[in-house]
Amino acid sequence: MVVHLFGTKTPGNLFTFNCNDGYLEAIVRGFRSGILSASDYNNLVQCDNLEDMKLHLSQTDYGDFLANEAGPIHTTTIQERCTDKLVNEFNNIRNQAVEPLSTFLDYITYGYMIDNIILLITGTLHERDTVELLEKCHPLGTFKSMASLSVANNVSDLYNNVLIDTPLAPYIQGALSEEDLDEMNIEIIRNTLYKAYLEDFYRYCQALGGETETYMCEILAFEADRRAINITINSFGTDLSKDDREKLYPALGHLYPAGSARLAKADDVDQVTRIVSEYGQYRGIFNEVAANQEKSLEDAFYEHEVKLNRTGFDTQFGYALFYSYTKLREQEVRNIVWIAECISQGMKSKVNHYIPIF
Repeated sequence: MVVHLFGTKTPGNLFTFNCNDGYLEAIVRGFRSGILSASDYNNLVQCDNLEDMKLHLSQTDYGDFLANEAGPIHTTTIQERCTDKLVNEFNNIRNQAVEPLSTFLDYITYGYMIDNIILLITGTLHERDTVELLEKCHPLGTFKSMASLSVANNVSDLYNNVLIDTPLAPYIQGALSEEDLDEMNIEIIRNTLYKAYLEDFYRYCQALGGETETYMCEILAFEADRRAINITINSFGTDLSKDDREKLYPALGHLYPAGSARLAKADDVDQVTRIVSEYGQYRGIFNEVAANQEKSLEDAFYEHEVKLNRTGFDTQFGYALFYSYTKLREQEVRNIVWIAECISQGMKSKVNHYIPIF
């Protein structure tokens, strides 16, 4: 278990919140108004090529973000530039934030750091070029010791010179050893780190209290449940034992502890469906997937995540909207890339299978 000692400072209330955080909250609400609307998506799905997409996106909040890109435009370029917009907006907020909002924003980046660390571990094990690895890392998950990656010739160097100097060091040292990085399945490492991260973030939101606790704990509970369900389904047909599977479940969420214990004993997807469908929060998700052959469980989870994050803007005097905005903009990037891929590959019949946001 990772335990962080939280300070006593919490977000302000009705009378004091605006002193430190009101301006940044207003900026984020302004960013939210720039998220693509239903009419914007209607225009995008009617495009015949990526140049048409570029033209339509230039009339939205994205503006001329592709103006300096030489043709022909590729989907990877669109994804990179859309991600740059998200990162610039997030950093604009982060650079002006003070405690405790600054720490809350740091927590948002830790999930991206975990994905970057998994990428670095995998690349190091396969002796990939360090420059190539760094280019593939998500910009929101960068950390200072990444500059030391060039001296990491093996997993031992990566652990001792890079990983233990990251903000995730408490999670890594509390759950993994140097030997684990070389011997343990990479997805087990990812889920071990995410378990520690989610539990720590959840405790921090509880310590902040107020509207932040109310909305963020609900959002993080869903994230924990989603991970527990995915871990269970993905473990079928593998060497992962039921006991080891259960150790990867975050100790929070609507399924925890009774539902998690039952998931650990599940033997197939039908059993998982029966167990999770007993919980009202998720019954509709599994019923919808069963009724619609074209919808995957992953897409249904994304839709539910969007619904939860929309509620983050229903509150004031709390930090949930900072998290929600980041996740909604991230989903928007996935939507744009999906539409671009369908157009470029001539699969217009599937172009409408994106996740509406507002």
